[in-house]
Amino acid sequence: MIDYQGELILTVNAGSSSIKIGLFAGRKGQEPKLLIRGKLDGIATQPRIQIKDTAGKILAEQHYSIGQIGNLPDAFHFIYKIFIEILEGKEPSLMGHRVVHGGSHFIQPVLVNRQVLQELEKLTSLAPLHQPYNLVAMQLLLDKKPEIPQVACFDTAFHVGRDLLHELFALPYEMYEQGIKRYGFHGLSFEYISQCLQQKLPEVANKKIVIAHLGNGSGLCAIHQGKSVEVTTSFSALDGLPMATRTGSLDAGVIIHLLNEGKTTKDIEKLVYKQSGLLGISGVSSDMRTLKASKEKRAKLAIDYYALHIAQNIAQLAVSLGGLDALVFTAGIGEKDASLREQVINQLNSLFGFKLDQQANQNNNFKITANDSETLALVIPTDEEKMIAKHAWRIYQGL
Repeated sequence: MIDYQGELILTVNAGSSSIKIGLFAGRKGQEPKLLIRGKLDGIATQPRIQIKDTAGKILAEQHYSIGQIGNLPDAFHFIYKIFIEILEGKEPSLMGHRVVHGGSHFIQPVLVNRQVLQELEKLTSLAPLHQPYNLVAMQLLLDKKPEIPQVACFDTAFHVGRDLLHELFALPYEMYEQGIKRYGFHGLSFEYISQCLQQKLPEVANKKIVIAHLGNGSGLCAIHQGKSVEVTTSFSALDGLPMATRTGSLDAGVIIHLLNEGKTTKDIEKLVYKQSGLLGISGVSSDMRTLKASKEKRAKLAIDYYALHIAQNIAQLAVSLGGLDALVFTAGIGEKDASLREQVINQLNSLFGFKLDQQANQNNNFKITANDSETLALVIPTDEEKMIAKHAWRIYQGL
């Protein structure tokens, strides 16, 4: 039995091929405390569940057949059941969910009901790789355990309140009024990193900072005074940096051309979301580790393209900030890929005077620049589940 005091909070971060779950204990007046984490990946291919405590001890690990776990509802059922078994039948008091797109209406975390769910389903076309999967667990719990409060936490919410200049497209203004604007994503990660800076480096936290969330999905955010100023993703999670299988910024004329050539919207959606990015350029893989191990020339081309566009976009965000005091790397690639960080920083040296500490960078240390570097570079692991738990706990205490 897990030793805890307080209410149990279960966080859910669901995607098309995996579910991440965190179990936290909530006590009045305190931040939620992590107890265990779990992940079920390989849905519909090679399903595997692994659950660990905070010390890294494996509490449960099991492989399944596609027949057992062939879709997301199956996956959620299995991982939820194992969590309950570990808790010896104890149910969570509260559930928190990551939802990628909140649109214009959902600008802060909200309690989930059927009407909220219906409104969120309308935004599916804006985030087809994420939104439908984010909502599956909510629907299942509304149907089977309606007594458990659920809170939806939005990746777009952190970017609400930016200057109009940073939300607009150069389209007829009435389209902005209809909700066609730059929303921005990865907000739970950016918010978590911003709060970490307040704790770890308060003297830097309110300065001009760019956070680089580099993973399967990638994005940059310009932060000042702990608030989002500008973000590379925009109306959808396609824009900005190239990603594992997504294009990043793309001339809209390409889409018009493909439509004129007879491609359907479904064809194009598959192309820009699932067949492009690192995978599309390399023809090898969407995984950075595989690309670095490959001898194919296009694998290196994909990495170089990725690094160049990260550097270019950091420089662009520095214009919006009016300078740059610190650069923070986070998420899977950002936290673990020392050579990619070095490649990006080297391309920015002439503008910002970075002086990389090679050993610190190789060790993935918190601070990876030398003491005499003009601009600071940091590595901070993100924790979207912790951010979800904090938001959900705050709302729950207000019930």
